[in-house]
Amino acid sequence: MAKTDGSERYAKYVNPQWVRLLDLLGMNVRYERCLGAELFPETGGRILDFLSGFCVYNAGHNHPAIIAALKDELDKNGPLMLQSHVPELAGVVAERLCRLAGGALARVFFTSSGSEGVETAIKFSRAYTKRNAILYCDGAFHGLTCGALSLMGDPFWKEGFGPMMQGTDAIPFNDLGALERKLSSKTIAAFIVEPVQSEAGIRLPENDYLREAQRLCRRYGTLFVLDEVQTGIYRTGAFLAGQHYGVEPDMVILAKAMSGGLIPVGAVLMTQAISDSVYTSLKRAIVHASTFGENGLAMRVVLATLDVLEGGKLGEASAALGMAFRQRLREALAPYEMFKEVRGLGMLSGIEWQAPKRLSLKVPFELFKRIHPGMFGQILVMHLYREKKILTQICGNNFMVLKVAPPLIATPEQLDHFVKSIAETAEMIHTSARFWTDAIAMMGHAVTV
Repeated sequence: MAKTDGSERYAKYVNPQWVRLLDLLGMNVRYERCLGAELFPETGGRILDFLSGFCVYNAGHNHPAIIAALKDELDKNGPLMLQSHVPELAGVVAERLCRLAGGALARVFFTSSGSEGVETAIKFSRAYTKRNAILYCDGAFHGLTCGALSLMGDPFWKEGFGPMMQGTDAIPFNDLGALERKLSSKTIAAFIVEPVQSEAGIRLPENDYLREAQRLCRRYGTLFVLDEVQTGIYRTGAFLAGQHYGVEPDMVILAKAMSGGLIPVGAVLMTQAISDSVYTSLKRAIVHASTFGENGLAMRVVLATLDVLEGGKLGEASAALGMAFRQRLREALAPYEMFKEVRGLGMLSGIEWQAPKRLSLKVPFELFKRIHPGMFGQILVMHLYREKKILTQICGNNFMVLKVAPPLIATPEQLDHFVKSIAETAEMIHTSARFWTDAIAMMGHAVTV
């Protein structure tokens, strides 16, 4: 695909490998507009977005009510980021977030991203407990800053960046015995865990895992922290995924979907005692701060986004639609040997594939795997995009799981189209050489991906 002038400039001044990868996959497309769950390329037609910017667009792209709120705030010409006044709108947003989250969460620190939220949770948990060690789960994805990277086990994300933060340790997800053995040392400041491990392949906790993890943390003086960056803001049906499991965390990290995708914003919700352990005096009122965290534009669109999600009861709808959607996927994909299972919660689902046994499929599959472990999954993504006009992606820490996360405003007809498309794709994988030969033809270009 010929690069546009904009792509050439991006490749020259920003990240040439990203442009190269999108060119390779045939996904280097310029969009003229994005609305709801649909993306409209300059060249015509439309793409269904079943990725939502990795769970950013819970309310859909460019929701008119959120756009209107942003324009209204801009028209006021008010103090958006003075840094020397009380940003009262931040107090309104914080109160609403704490009310929706429930439990003992009573204070909020605003950030610009999920990674910054994880860094905040590390600092605040150390300040409160007077301990240094942080515990996380295998397969976790907590962000790409150095502190957040220190809470991720996959070496791919860390390679070349030097030593990470000391005092972090991993345990298997869903393993309470491993958790208690670590906590019993009474040296762990916080256990930071995703209630649903998104990048590990949409891995759900066992029914009692989070409740028992919380109980063990309380027993041993460790803070129980939920990373809800991808799962929060009604993505799984409830405001927080942790609410499905009846837990009351000491801290919750939010970001992504908070502002409808219009302004970078995140938040760390915490108990009053944790907040007070950091802001202990007048001179320490500024000891932890974020330049853009409480800006007026972000605060206004957070409120508008919550109004849209709550007013449309999109959480309730996503819970019901998601359950029926996964059942239809299971039924449609059951006949195919490379299909393993579908799992998820609300509008966050994962389709897991497995290595084939049939020789005619096994040979090209193993060839793909030798080129790159994620080759099969990425070719699947490419095919869905090119042939079915659907945008999705494989999970970052599990290349055999296709992440399916449409906006919560996706219609039953759009979900039906996805089911039909993935079933037709599975049929092609199992009965036609074209899926494999198309991929093999591009392998020569992908050797150094």
